[in-house]
Amino acid sequence: MAEYDSGALPDLLPLYYRRLFPFSQYYRWLNYGGVTKNYFQNREFSFTLKDDIYIRYQSFSNQSELEKEMQKKNPYKIDIGAVYSHRPSQHNTVKSGAFQAQEKELVFDIDMTDYDDVRSCCSSADICHKCWTLMTVAVHILDRALEEDFGFEHRLWVYSGRRGVHCWVCDDSARKLSQAARSTVAEYLSLVKGGQETVKKVHLSDIIHPFISESLKVVQRYFEKYALQDQDILGSKESWVKVLALLPDVVREDLELEFNKARNSCQRWEQLKKAVRKSRAELKKGTRADEEVMLQYCYPRLDVNVSKGVNHLLKSPFSVHPKTGRISVPIDLKMLDQFDPFAVPTISQICQELDTVLKKDEEGEKEEDMEVDEAVNEGESEVKRHTRDYKKTSLAPYVKIFEHFLEKLDLSRKGELLRKSDLEKDF
Repeated sequence: MAEYDSGALPDLLPLYYRRLFPFSQYYRWLNYGGVTKNYFQNREFSFTLKDDIYIRYQSFSNQSELEKEMQKKNPYKIDIGAVYSHRPSQHNTVKSGAFQAQEKELVFDIDMTDYDDVRSCCSSADICHKCWTLMTVAVHILDRALEEDFGFEHRLWVYSGRRGVHCWVCDDSARKLSQAARSTVAEYLSLVKGGQETVKKVHLSDIIHPFISESLKVVQRYFEKYALQDQDILGSKESWVKVLALLPDVVREDLELEFNKARNSCQRWEQLKKAVRKSRAELKKGTRADEEVMLQYCYPRLDVNVSKGVNHLLKSPFSVHPKTGRISVPIDLKMLDQFDPFAVPTISQICQELDTVLKKDEEGEKEEDMEVDEAVNEGESEVKRHTRDYKKTSLAPYVKIFEHFLEKLDLSRKGELLRKSDLEKDF
């Protein structure tokens, strides 16, 4: 496997954008079947170039124009913004106030750095298999809610390439949501509230909402392994003091003595649950202190500002993370528990794989590719060559996940068009 060297990025990006980036699928996604005139043309893209040069308000007429510009500029990072009232590239020519963000996917950004107070294995931008469980829990909880509580069908989950995950909710209804509606969805999904100075970040009432009950079911599946074994949150006095600080005084006083007698985190957790049950019975009112601890340690932490703003940009799928070299790839939800961020291919790896395969290709295949290149400089044959190239690398299964997502999106759109035509016939 090719080791990633960030210094090699300027040499690798031209090959990636010329031979491996899935342009046809990418365009198919953002064009949404040409849902309205100029939908793709009015979409904002931003590029981050070498030396942190940042270019906003870029827009493209079609797939070919997007390809040419990406191959010319070789961006270190690509961000996708809203669909505007006018072409973003012409925003300076539009009358003041007329240039407005009109639509965008409902997006979510979950970053491991927001969990630093509840993980001891890593901190800041570092991740490991132990704390990655938090991302698995986050996707399970949020995806269920988006589908069952809000009825959104088309949810694209993407690994950021380093330390987090993004979600793009692509339903027509989601793309049309107002800022107020997006804020409502984000607030509904937010349970952990308060910054570093806030000790207790989760507060439950006696009767909890079904959404919280469903979320707790997910957390319970992972809590023992993640919190009690991998993070050992009750393993030492230094760590259990933080957990005790989240409990009511009446529960905490009993436990301080008990914890010294126990041997490990699992035993202390049983003691904690027993103390909470006793308190609940004696006070004749619900104390959900154990559930609050579980949620504080495992519940997803959303950057709500990303979700609320229609004009907020988010890193594009299939962008390369310049620090790790990993490709920002779609996640197969059927295999979510098996997803390994460290197994995601780097740009060095897939470029080396392509190079190896091309060297092994039979002379006849090489000549055929050359004939295609000479005959047609752009268009269908160029797209086919891209397709063949990424299929020769570790990027192939991730593009397939993306294609499966696009097929469902296309079927849904065709079904909607049929329904509309049937309704029109009825009138």
